[in-house]
Amino acid sequence: MRETRAVRDARRAREFEAFVAGAGGRLLHTATLLTAESDRDNPRARRLLTLALAHTYACWDRLRGEDPYHHARVRLALRFAHGAWHRYAVLPFGRGRPSAVGPLAGLTPRERLILVLRLYEGVAEEQVAALLGLPGEHVRAVCDRATATLLHPPRGPAPARVGAEVTVS
Repeated sequence: MRETRAVRDARRAREFEAFVAGAGGRLLHTATLLTAESDRDNPRARRLLTLALAHTYACWDRLRGEDPYHHARVRLALRFAHGAWHRYAVLPFGRGRPSAVGPLAGLTPRERLILVLRLYEGVAEEQVAALLGLPGEHVRAVCDRATATLLHPPRGPAPARVGAEVTVS
């Protein structure tokens, strides 16, 4: 018996809803880490996730056994990379840049992307390099630099001493 289009569409929608129910939270957290926004106030992360999920839904029937989480994560990473690198390359000195918060705020968008894919998502170095079109050595160096920055953040200016007087003899 042939499946009608309405039945196929309903099945597709149920499968996709189940996928989003299971993976949506983690993908949103990944997007929030990429954008360095707050967990409670993350409009850029939500937009990134919405666009990545829309693309995944559009390709749902063509996935045929592929991991939909992997597909959505790739779309999320590529959309972030294109938007972030283009935006920050065009705007001088970060003008117009949204304020970043959290532990990853001190990293550049490229460092955040590579660090999140490598350490949070557990994507292999070679896969990150292929995804971003970068040499593997470059991905390793960026990841190492970003990790070092997180573990040993740059020091700010020394605090001013309050109440200390200087006496000249």
